Amino acid sequence: MTPAIQLKGIGKQFDDTWAVRKLDLEVPQGSIYAFLGPNGAGKTTTLRLIAALLFPNEGTLTVLGLDPLKHWIPVREILSYVPDVPFLYGKLTGEEFLTFVGGLHRLEGAELRGRIDRYVDLFSLAPYHHQRIESYSHGTRQKYVVSAAMLPQPRVLLVDEPMVGLDPKSGRILKDLFREKADQGMSILLSTHTLSVAQELADHLGVIHRGELILSGTRSELLSTASSESLEQLFLRITN
Repeated sequence: MTPAIQLKGIGKQFDDTWAVRKLDLEVPQGSIYAFLGPNGAGKTTTLRLIAALLFPNEGTLTVLGLDPLKHWIPVREILSYVPDVPFLYGKLTGEEFLTFVGGLHRLEGAELRGRIDRYVDLFSLAPYHHQRIESYSHGTRQKYVVSAAMLPQPRVLLVDEPMVGLDPKSGRILKDLFREKADQGMSILLSTHTLSVAQELADHLGVIHRGELILSGTRSELLSTASSESLEQLFLRITN
């Protein structure tokens, strides 16, 4: 089966610094892949490369067999990206924002309304839905960004630090949503500092350090490698 995401020898250089170098990464279809690493390790750069927001200096990458640089429009139709800092149009209401996003994906009428209503109910957004986004907390903005990413029902989802700003209840809802979608066939690559999230959710894990993947495998393989260590202890030891 074609991997959902495949990177071979990917490198990205900024001036004289390589943010990512010789990176090989493979995300199987219908799985959750947790991408771990300390600050500045290259996680966000990697996600932006996959989303075709940055251009690699070397190597190749594909999303469900398509090169995002050569097939940008088809890839954008099957991929959604949730950045680490949620960006929304502050003068719009939540309802207007989700309606706008749905329109970009040619969703309309009862179908769009039903999808919007699902996430408004799921994340308890009704009290904020008709208020301007500029009045929202970071956590509420995060819920709307995730909702917008889910609206087109992407086959591949990139998520950078999904739990930032969320209270424990909302975090639980989001984790359950990721698991549900992966079980239905969605492929999810999430970058996180929250090791407990990775240990609970991920089918596969990879650790990036100084731009290079230094450890990868299934969750059971890595926990077996850790032996008497916790995932946190293993992570700290290999990135020290």
